[in-house]
Amino acid sequence: MKTKILSLLRNSNTYVSGEMISKEFGVSRTAVWKYINQLREEGYQIESVTRKGYRLIESADRVTASEILSQNRAKWIGQEIEYFEVTDSTNLRIRDFAEAGRADGLLAVAEQQTGGKGRRGRSWESPSRTGIWMSMLLRPKIEPQKASMITIVSALAVAKSIEKISGLETKIKWPNDIVINGKKVCGILTEMSAEMEEVHYIIVGIGINANTQEFAEEIDYMATSIARESGKKIKRAALITEFCSQFEQYYETFLSTGDLAFMKEDYEDYLINIGKEVKIIKNQQERVRRALGINELGELIVERADGTKEIILSGEVSVRGLYGYV
Repeated sequence: MKTKILSLLRNSNTYVSGEMISKEFGVSRTAVWKYINQLREEGYQIESVTRKGYRLIESADRVTASEILSQNRAKWIGQEIEYFEVTDSTNLRIRDFAEAGRADGLLAVAEQQTGGKGRRGRSWESPSRTGIWMSMLLRPKIEPQKASMITIVSALAVAKSIEKISGLETKIKWPNDIVINGKKVCGILTEMSAEMEEVHYIIVGIGINANTQEFAEEIDYMATSIARESGKKIKRAALITEFCSQFEQYYETFLSTGDLAFMKEDYEDYLINIGKEVKIIKNQQERVRRALGINELGELIVERADGTKEIILSGEVSVRGLYGYV
């Protein structure tokens, strides 16, 4: 009910009477008053005027289910949300929901994670009420070997969403690190449950440094946030809902085509290392190659010094710039 009332207030450019809300949703005026007060306690500025009703002055920067659902335009991504004030890892929560049979498109969103995970077992800092810490459940009917392409789809959707909401130029460091001004602002971790020829489910975990201002000393040189780079805070739910729409569009096309040829050019426009020399690091051994772009499978195409080409798989290597992170 809070979601319905919030959506009604958000979409009205004038006052909405308590009587109208009561009739619209079939609840008592007292119940309306209680829901309005709950929203105020969550940080929403709602004005009330006798004989006029209620008007939303300013939304809270919250990532609750009500806040996200009241503005989500996607058809099915993020239309079911499990919200946690604090949890260990949204990826772990989605795994539990997946094993319990929950539906495609479910989001788990937390204000704080105590055990956020990055690639190769690294931890991910997830301080309270500053970032976007969320995971998405997908049940695609694809071969397991195609699952890595969903990471590429996710990266492009995040990059476009950040750019649209913040106005900042956003780049991608292959395969899925989102970069602003040469520093990492978002990481994506994709996990899968599958058999040889069947995917049971895929979990896409996304951590975005939205309004974070301080980072641990050991990562401060390479990490940043949208607020740090733009000088102003963003509304995190707006970014989440923009991602849901962007991802849904690309993901549905990927499912219908079976590869990434349709978005290859779009992705390469965001690829920060394209045309540059990079270090390919595998088993602590480094080799220098020139990045050319991606193929229709999302694999990185690089060029050796003799002009021959090489294909790099995302799961087996780390790619770095010659003089630092990018």
